[in-house]
Amino acid sequence: MNSASLTLFAAAAGAGQSPPAWAQFIPLVAMAAVFWFLILRPQMRRQKDLQKKVGGIKKGDQVLTGGGFIAKVIKVDDNYADLELGPNVRVKALKSTIADVLPQGGTAPAND
Repeated sequence: MNSASLTLFAAAAGAGQSPPAWAQFIPLVAMAAVFWFLILRPQMRRQKDLQKKVGGIKKGDQVLTGGGFIAKVIKVDDNYADLELGPNVRVKALKSTIADVLPQGGTAPAND
């Protein structure tokens, strides 16, 4: 190739306009928006619902602890809940370790 053709290629390559600098950030903003709406927002909503449920527990409710135990609430304080795991088996648990509040009727067995 000669130098004349190289200068023509260089001129042709430089003739096209590059996009503005802010346009490079559009994909990053789009990924952040998708991350927010598909991951963070639903997780915050679930966490808020759980805090609302745990804040409203009262004597007689059935709860699921973080360790997987299903227990009946005997007494509730600001930070603690006294739970009955079985006959004459009582424990004191932090309210923050309660994973879920079960519905009053309980759940139907799988085979019914």
